[in-house]
Amino acid sequence: MATQILMPALSPTMEEGKLSRWLVKEGDTVKSGDILAEIETDKATMEFEAVDEGRIGKILVPEGSEGVKVNAPIATLLGEGEDAAAPSAPVDISSAMASIKDAVVAEAKPVLPAPAKESKPEPHAAPAPPPAGQRLFASPLARRIAAQKGIDIAALAGSGPRGRIVKADVEAAKPGAAKAPAVERAEALPSVAAPALGIAPLPDARLFFKPDEYDEIPHDAMRKAIAKRLTSSKSLIPHFYLTIDCRIDGLLGTRARLNEAAPKGGYKLSVNDFVVKASAMALMRVPEVNASWTDTAILRHRHADVGVAVALDFGLITPIVFRAEEKGLAAISGEVKSLAERARAKKLKPSEFEGGGFAVSNLGMFGIKQFTGVINPPHAAILAVGAGEERALVVGGKVEIATVMTVTLSCDHRVIDGATGARFLQAFRQFVEEPALMLL
Repeated sequence: MATQILMPALSPTMEEGKLSRWLVKEGDTVKSGDILAEIETDKATMEFEAVDEGRIGKILVPEGSEGVKVNAPIATLLGEGEDAAAPSAPVDISSAMASIKDAVVAEAKPVLPAPAKESKPEPHAAPAPPPAGQRLFASPLARRIAAQKGIDIAALAGSGPRGRIVKADVEAAKPGAAKAPAVERAEALPSVAAPALGIAPLPDARLFFKPDEYDEIPHDAMRKAIAKRLTSSKSLIPHFYLTIDCRIDGLLGTRARLNEAAPKGGYKLSVNDFVVKASAMALMRVPEVNASWTDTAILRHRHADVGVAVALDFGLITPIVFRAEEKGLAAISGEVKSLAERARAKKLKPSEFEGGGFAVSNLGMFGIKQFTGVINPPHAAILAVGAGEERALVVGGKVEIATVMTVTLSCDHRVIDGATGARFLQAFRQFVEEPALMLL
């Protein structure tokens, strides 16, 4: 009988998405790997590939539909000789996205609630497990439960469509040798509910205005995600703030000389490129800041993966410069420009903006002197960078005019203590005020 094509989870945190555009129509023949549709998440627009071959029977969700829940049926797929009017059975298409989710890992295995008990299916003859060397089809949920229960998923026989291993197969299996808990998908992390503080919800703002006094702009997926994530961050993460001034006359001079020496059509360094590099070097010098909080341990990151906040017309995103401590200024500059361009076109992959250990938000180009940033988990800190401006400084008993940039570090007090944050800012200021130190 016909099988259902389900709305995929294109990132570990995705709960719903917009079906932007169908690239096939009813009656089209497709094979594994063909692009079926474009799905818009809160951060990017991604292509959705077929995992089976067959013929598109009926499109259940029209293009342009918003708020389509993950695993909701969006179309039917017909096998050879099947009729579009035949009843459909669900097919687990989440395994097609496993490679995306595998890129996001956590080093500590969380304590998860026991899975809900389900009624056992009627006994039936179990199909044989796939031969050695053959591709294993299993849903991410089945893989996760198998890892938790210490079950070798490759030894199981799948009862899902076309032999896929699903949740029921794993839950019915007996635990075997325990597997190493070092790798666990980020979507397995339990969501943390805000504490019950007895605070009444805020009233709807529309109660205070007449309908003809405002224009109503509905929330898009990105704005909803920003509101939910940052409200949770401010509610659950104990922020504290440290501010320091950096004299950047030397940095500006170095930047001017390097840009002048750049080959035609080559790099063009910005102040923010120096900030990203200085942040990465400071993270290596004060590794306690380069960390993430979990309920069982602090994760100390081995490399400086620095997120760079990019303002979009429709929100904000923080693509990541991975291993920034190993990259030169020209490489960082080119990477940041590329990430920003693709972010504005909503073409980033989840692996390019999810994770990281630290973030930089720079509003200096707007003339902002000083501000504080909200920590975006799993980061434990974010550096807010203000504008470089001429100020009068007293140096050796004399007044000098210098270009000064104010930066503020927002810290997660569960991970970073005041003295630790202060040492990071001291290291950052040294790298900014003497850029040659970044070469050592």
